[in-house]
Amino acid sequence: MSGSRSNNNKELNIPGKAENSTSEEKIGTLMSLGIRNFRLLLAGTILSNAGQWIQQVTLSWLVYDLTGSGTILGTINLVRSAASLGMMPMAGLLIDRLQRRMLLMLENGFLFVITFALGLLLLLGYSHLSFLFVFAFMGGMVQTVNIALRQVLVFDMVPRSQTPNALALIQTGWSLMRSFGPMIGSFLILWIGAGGNFIVQSCAYALIVVTIIQIHFPPIKSGIVNGSPLDNIKEGIRYVAKTRVTRTFTLMGFILPLFIIPIFTILPPIYAVEVFGDGSGRILGFLMAAVGVGGIIGGVVTASLGNLQRRGLLQLASLFMLSLTLIGFAFSKQLWLSLPLLALSGFFEIIFLTTNQTLLQLSIPDNLRGRVTSVVNMNAALSPLGGMMAGAGSDLLGGPKMITIVLAGIAATIAVFVLLCSPTVRNYRLSQGMVSSYQGTPVDVSK
Repeated sequence: MSGSRSNNNKELNIPGKAENSTSEEKIGTLMSLGIRNFRLLLAGTILSNAGQWIQQVTLSWLVYDLTGSGTILGTINLVRSAASLGMMPMAGLLIDRLQRRMLLMLENGFLFVITFALGLLLLLGYSHLSFLFVFAFMGGMVQTVNIALRQVLVFDMVPRSQTPNALALIQTGWSLMRSFGPMIGSFLILWIGAGGNFIVQSCAYALIVVTIIQIHFPPIKSGIVNGSPLDNIKEGIRYVAKTRVTRTFTLMGFILPLFIIPIFTILPPIYAVEVFGDGSGRILGFLMAAVGVGGIIGGVVTASLGNLQRRGLLQLASLFMLSLTLIGFAFSKQLWLSLPLLALSGFFEIIFLTTNQTLLQLSIPDNLRGRVTSVVNMNAALSPLGGMMAGAGSDLLGGPKMITIVLAGIAATIAVFVLLCSPTVRNYRLSQGMVSSYQGTPVDVSK
C-alpha cells in the first residue's frame, strides 16, 4: 500500500523527492512521458491543437474565398482577439477556483457544439460572413480558458525538474499538428468542403473528452484562492506588474503574436495565390506544413536540452535567427527554396516560444499560477492585432513580401536591443528559474 501511495504522489506531483530534484538530474528527451497523467494530457492537447489548426486554415481560406480581402481576413482574427482579451482575467480565476476536470469538460463540450453547428450551417448552404465572426468570437473566449488551463496542468502533473522537458513536448505536439493540421485541412477543403471540415474538427473535441475522463486530476488545495473575484484578478495583474523577471519575459512574449505569428497564419493564403499562383489550397498546405515540420524538430531539440543553463541567451539567439529566415523567405521566389526557409523559421520559433514559456512559468508561484498565467497569456490576444497589420499591410504594400520583411525586421531589431540592454534576459539561467520555482520568488540575475 505504501508503494502505491508513493507512486500516486509522484504521478500527481505532490511535493516530495521528485519535487525537490536538483538541477543535476539528467533529463532525457521523452522523460516526462513516463508519467501517465501527462501522457493523457499531451494526447488531449494534441487533439485540441489538431482541431485549432484545421480550423485556422479552413476559416482563413473560407474568409478569403468569400471576400478576397486581406483586411477582412485580419479583422476576423481581431474579433477573436477581443473575445480572448475580455475573457483572460476571468480565465485564471476559473482555473484556480473550479475543479479542473469539470472545467475541461465544459470547455470541450461547448467547442464541440459550436463547431458542429457551424459545419452543419455551411453544409446546408448558409455561408454568411456574420456566422464566421460569431464563431470566431465564441471560440476565442473558450480557447482562452483551455490554453491557460493546459499550461497550469503541466505543473500539476509533472515534477518541477521535468517541467522544461514537458513543456517542450507540449510544444512539439503543437508543431506536429501545425504541420499536419493545415495539410489535412487543405485536403479536406478539396474533398468535403469547409462544412465537412468543421464537422471533422468537432469530432476532435469529442475525442478529447475521452482523454479527460481517464486523467486523475489532483485536487485543488483548499484556501488557495480567497477574497472577491475582482481582488483575485487584481492580484494576478499586480504580480506581473511588480515582479521584474515575470514582467520582462511577459514582454518578450509579445513579440511572436505581434510580429511573427501573423506571418504564419494570415499571409500564407495570400502567398499561395499571389506569389505561387495556386488557388486550389494545395500550396497553402505545403507552406504551413513546412513551418510545422521545422517546429517538430525544434521541439525535439528543446526537449533534449536537459539542464542547459543559458536559456535567456538561447531565447534571444533563436528570435534573431527566426527573423532572418523569414526575411529570406520573403525574398525567395521559388517554392523549393521557400519551404526550407519556412521550416527553419518554424525550428527557431519553437525554441524561442518554449524557452520563453518555460522561464515564465518557473517564475510564477503555484498559488497564483492560474491567475498569473491568464494575465501572461494576454499576449496571445495581440496576434489578431498583428494579423490586422499583416493583412492590411499586404493590401497597402502590394503583396505579402514587403510586410513580411517589415515585421520580421522589427523582431530582429528587438532581439539585438534586448541582448545589449537587458541583463535580466541575457544572463538568465535555468537553475535560477528552478530555485525561484521552489521558493515562490523569482530570482533576478540582472547584475
